[in-house]
Amino acid sequence: MNESNATTTQPADAGAAPAPGQQGGGFGMFVPMLLIFAIFYFMMIRPQQRKEKERRKMIEELRAGAKVIFAGGFIGTIVEAKERTFKIEIAGDVVVEVARAAVQGLAAEEAPAAK
Repeated sequence: MNESNATTTQPADAGAAPAPGQQGGGFGMFVPMLLIFAIFYFMMIRPQQRKEKERRKMIEELRAGAKVIFAGGFIGTIVEAKERTFKIEIAGDVVVEVARAAVQGLAAEEAPAAK
């Protein structure tokens, strides 16, 4: 009856909910990111923490007479173990003091040369 009402009506889509594919976009992206982080943690972070824990335990158990290799490449024999440092003999009568954290691991025993 009144033509002005017919022209001012809004389209039917204006008040409708968004399509199902658009809903929950933030949460939908969160799940794959969480999965990627979990994979990264179990493949990289956790094994590195385990190695570091084993290295710290090995350093705590080192005593005089052990042959060790250091981060700088020096190989020497522990003469004295202190709380935070080691006194290391790197050559005949050459003793240096190094931090415990510098120890990379035990030096492999050299096999005698075959003649």
